[in-house]
Amino acid sequence: MVRKLTRTANDYALTLARLLLGLVFFAHGAQKMLGWFGGYGFSATVGAFTHMGMPVLLAYLVIFIEFFGGLSLIFGLLSRLAGLGITALMLGAIAMVHAHVGFFMNWMGTQKGEGYEYHLLAIALAVVIMVRGAGALSIDRIIAGEAARG
Repeated sequence: MVRKLTRTANDYALTLARLLLGLVFFAHGAQKMLGWFGGYGFSATVGAFTHMGMPVLLAYLVIFIEFFGGLSLIFGLLSRLAGLGITALMLGAIAMVHAHVGFFMNWMGTQKGEGYEYHLLAIALAVVIMVRGAGALSIDRIIAGEAARG
């Protein structure tokens, strides 16, 4: 089981994709979890999500997936699971919040919200990581090597 979760291609492009996706999700998660980068922190974010009608447990899950999923991807540890969580999160965000706005982000401030183009890019990167693994420079690769030897 460990080998299936951690096996990865010896690919530096995967490493780059994983690191960039991880940094983006960690930054967004840190806004929600810790109030970093201009965010509101955990309590205020949970309050905002529940005010929008989101169940409190789902609000916690969103914050944890962004924060810990981002960290997981940065370090390349259990990257396939992080990719699965991010894919589910982005599909949920599209369905619950962004689909009605349309495809494009609100660059000009003329829409009533943000479209889902960013979410599709995140899903695409996360699916690549789920299929191919964390890449050459990852803890998953080290663990997979140990599992293969052990």
